[in-house]
Amino acid sequence: MSFIRLNYHIVFATKRREPTIDLANERRVYALLFSIMKKYGATVFRIGGMPDHVHICVSIPPTIAVSDFVKHVKRESSLAIKQNSILAKWDGWQNGSGCFSYSKNDVDNIVNYIKGQKEHHRKRSFIDEYRAWLIENGVSSDEPYFP
Repeated sequence: MSFIRLNYHIVFATKRREPTIDLANERRVYALLFSIMKKYGATVFRIGGMPDHVHICVSIPPTIAVSDFVKHVKRESSLAIKQNSILAKWDGWQNGSGCFSYSKNDVDNIVNYIKGQKEHHRKRSFIDEYRAWLIENGVSSDEPYFP
């Protein structure tokens, strides 16, 4: 028998990074994301974010590629947000995402980081932060992933 645990910090933005996730409905969006991820067998540690992006700390089963997992979550949540009129100005998620793997020992740090999103982004923009993560993870600024 094998044991595999795949912990990720996943980040994706609203289309054109527009601030469409309003404070009054963000919990509904997070609950929707949670239910979709559970359907795919994920263990969700934390969901949070800002009006223009979300952060998710999650462990996904090894039977699904992280790229497929994110694709399903984004597609299904976008459709449900639109169909249920959860967000007034909803236009979908932006193409792409950031997925960073972490050990079990790092999960608490990621969860605490996600809890402090509102405070954190008073000091540092999402784009500056995302660029720093890419550099930290060995991505060169001339690669197409760099915003």
